[in-house]
Amino acid sequence: MLPKDDLLKSAENRDCLARVLDQADQAIKTWEIVVTDFLSPPEQAEAVAMLGRLTDVHSLAWGGYPQAERQRLAIARTDIPLDPSQVPLALLTVAGNFMFDPANHRDFLGALLGTGLNRDQVGDIIVLGERGAQAIAVPELAEFLTQSLTQVRSVPVKTQPLKWDQLRVRPPKKKELTTVEASLRLDAVASAGFGMSRSKMADLIGSGDVQVNWKAIAQTSYSLAAGDLVSIRGKGRLEIGEVAVTKKERYRINLIRYS
Repeated sequence: MLPKDDLLKSAENRDCLARVLDQADQAIKTWEIVVTDFLSPPEQAEAVAMLGRLTDVHSLAWGGYPQAERQRLAIARTDIPLDPSQVPLALLTVAGNFMFDPANHRDFLGALLGTGLNRDQVGDIIVLGERGAQAIAVPELAEFLTQSLTQVRSVPVKTQPLKWDQLRVRPPKKKELTTVEASLRLDAVASAGFGMSRSKMADLIGSGDVQVNWKAIAQTSYSLAAGDLVSIRGKGRLEIGEVAVTKKERYRINLIRYS
């Protein structure tokens, strides 16, 4: 038996991690590869860290493409190899003419969930502007969605399965930069990294739009560290690289911005 109570003692996503542990236990007992539902980035991070404490199992996360936010975890005994092909996923197109009634990520997600799906059955949604969107989901629901997802906002849509070579995801743009700051405060570093005023960044932090390591942070004075990931929906992500102290006791911070 896995030490479930000990592993879940300080878990933030306790219900999700309890299910993952049950699946890890199943993988150990059956010698089969067990796959979770889609996990959000904070759930993934916590689940992978938890499974890393176990000697009998290992895991692999995959959501259809390398930078996917929502991914499923394949879990197996350590002596059973894992690769992305063992994570079942379906790619769907949700096509319609959105020229006169544009739809955003929330609209497509709402339409998907409106068919009766749970959030953990849906992966990333790639919005394609006037043409509609592509969605990643659990394969067993692909046929259901082709019949049930027929409208997004006021726009009639046609939902169909796609082959994976039709996935329309662009690799994120990457920009490296260096800033020198008096402190490692979130508002100071993030405003430099995202190229906006400190007051605008403070507003975004205060409204809950800024996450550090996938957790919403409401304090502008929150102190960052090397390896942290700052994200703002619609504006990309900022990775905190090497941090050095200058002769004038300021912080020279290497940043990588993904957009």
